[in-house]
Amino acid sequence: MLNNVKVWLRGVIDLALVVVALGVVLQILFPQALVFINADVTANLIGLIKQFSGAGLVGVIAAGIVYYLIKKT
Repeated sequence: MLNNVKVWLRGVIDLALVVVALGVVLQILFPQALVFINADVTANLIGLIKQFSGAGLVGVIAAGIVYYLIKKT
């Protein structure tokens, strides 16, 4: 049962990473392509990176944990 939940969550995370990567590429290549979403994908991603880097050592540790969890899946 728990193994099925892990497999399902890994699939959701993989799909989310692909959607984010696609959103960044589309926004870079075609700036007006994501008008229907009404979200600035690159600005949100840059804001997240700034939050991690602005937190000093804690931000580096948090970014490392997020990286580890993404690579583990």
